[in-house]
Amino acid sequence: MAQRNGFLSLGAFLYPSGHHIAAWRHPDAKADAGIDFKHYVALAQAAEAAKFDLIFLADGVGTRGDDVEFLSRTAHSYQAQFEPITLLSALAAVTDRIGLVGTASTSFNEPYHVARKFASLDHISGGRAGWNLVTSSNEHEARNFNRDHHFAHAQRYERAAEFADVVTGLWNSWEDDAFLRDKASGRYYDPARRHVLRHKGKHFSVQGPLNVSRTPQGHPVVVQAGSSEAGKELAARTGEAVFTAQQTVEDAVAFYADVKGRLARYGRDADDLKILPGVFPVVAQSEGEAREKFEQLQALIDPVVGLALVSGLSGGFDLSGYPLDGPIPELPETNASKSRQRLVIDLARRENLTIRQLYQRVAGARGHWQLVGTPVQIADQLEERFRKYGADGYNVMSPLLPGGLTDFIELVLPELRRRGLFRTEYSGSTLREHLGLKRPAHPARSADTAAAKPVAPTIAATA
Repeated sequence: MAQRNGFLSLGAFLYPSGHHIAAWRHPDAKADAGIDFKHYVALAQAAEAAKFDLIFLADGVGTRGDDVEFLSRTAHSYQAQFEPITLLSALAAVTDRIGLVGTASTSFNEPYHVARKFASLDHISGGRAGWNLVTSSNEHEARNFNRDHHFAHAQRYERAAEFADVVTGLWNSWEDDAFLRDKASGRYYDPARRHVLRHKGKHFSVQGPLNVSRTPQGHPVVVQAGSSEAGKELAARTGEAVFTAQQTVEDAVAFYADVKGRLARYGRDADDLKILPGVFPVVAQSEGEAREKFEQLQALIDPVVGLALVSGLSGGFDLSGYPLDGPIPELPETNASKSRQRLVIDLARRENLTIRQLYQRVAGARGHWQLVGTPVQIADQLEERFRKYGADGYNVMSPLLPGGLTDFIELVLPELRRRGLFRTEYSGSTLREHLGLKRPAHPARSADTAAAKPVAPTIAATA
């Protein structure tokens, strides 16, 4: 394979106090960061000044368990933070160029609502919106939406595929030049450029059209976060960026080739989808100082929280009845995140970890790639995966905020730029331009172009 060149993409994944499970307890953390708008403004503006492609917000629409003691120790996690579309809309007003990606579940929303909100965000931000499509994996979320149990894994991905089709169809309700706003003639829009969806499917019946005009990007960038078989297939068909987790360079390269290899059957090119794995970097000028930073966070892990974290990542099964210093037991296949369960169990088996060692191992990155070292050491590893086609870039999961993001900006980015791997200035104004993604043509115009092409004469075969 040819030597890979060009810039890698970087997202700043903003998790209130930081991604380490104990980040909120750190002396330098803001414990109430999840509801501090000024905190998010400072982070978004710092990431934009550093020329990150995007900021990324995760979301959940429920708590993560019934154990009140556990919840009281993890209240920073999906329990006391802003709803992402509201927050991103506000951040759009205090930033100019950085992409704004937020999470919305296909299991607990209606397509029309999602299409309208993200189209509005794209207009508000001047073309910087991205939708992180997830199916959710938490039983407790389901109970907030008229269900005793979550949809089965296969069913929720089937629903997600139809959901994505409906949202995309609604985003194409109007052609780019549909709205004339001609005061002289009194015509506000051209009826010929209005397209009514009239979708009737297994899961949704949606008339349309969307009451938001076509957006600056054509439509917001669609990000997908699943890495199961169903998730990879959905990403290949509908995704434009994939947020994923792999522990080894070999697994990263295999995942990259697998997902990119599926695109052709949907009429897509390899560059139509960007793969952006999560990375959790703890960086300092010396390796010893970086280790010290990391251990300071590790020392704050509450065993109750660590055990619950491993229970959740390994499929939502209660592990409290097993010895902390024994191996993780054999577990049945989960209806939650199948890819994350497999990753965590494989990690435990590969490194021969006890349950206690496993929660210490994943307390920072929660299954994503964890790096601790100097700017050169971290840049070496980021470059290796990029050069070997294991990633198109990374979603940076700062261990502690704001300090971890500041460290990455001040220490790692100069090293990446020295190697010619990251931009010094934005060359575009939209998220699509930052990521190198094409602006989608409206289907009606694509059809017009195809119809206008001259037909080559047919030459009959002769015997």
